[in-house]
Amino acid sequence: MHNRSIQVHSFEREDGLWDLEAELIDDKSYSYVKRNGTEQPARKPFHHMHIRITIDTSYEIKQAFAMYDASPFGEPCTSVTTAYQDLVGMNLLKSFRQQVKERFGRTAGCTHMTELATVLPTAAVQSMSGMKRSEAENAGRKPFQLGGCHAWRLDGVVTKEHYPQWYVAQETQTST
Repeated sequence: MHNRSIQVHSFEREDGLWDLEAELIDDKSYSYVKRNGTEQPARKPFHHMHIRITIDTSYEIKQAFAMYDASPFGEPCTSVTTAYQDLVGMNLLKSFRQQVKERFGRTAGCTHMTELATVLPTAAVQSMSGMKRSEAENAGRKPFQLGGCHAWRLDGVVTKEHYPQWYVAQETQTST
């Protein structure tokens, strides 16, 4: 009945910065008549929006742009795009989602654009994971992903296999 597609593409730039382009598309599998009397055809997007950010290797946002290809209410929706330039200066790894909620929550932003922004941190981490992993290994530091999710827990089999030097055996409890 309803289809939502979210895609993120990342690009390493020659100047050492990274671009992330996130896109959200909503459509319905059926046609319907909108309140203004016009027909919204099946599979034609009624939400189609983009956020493009430029970040440095510390995950700080240097540039931000929000754009719409389709919105249900036209200018009342699209007029909020310049507000998303306030993403500049935020760091994707330092309470980013909370800051986005605080800055763009409710009527200060677009619900869907704000939701789209929340996928950026994990996409950025995935984009730079190879580079960051190499940096950590070369410096003898614990790789960033360890302890970051269930599979990468320090007492888990994935850590034991890939990073045995960081593996911490789970303590077993004995009963008396």
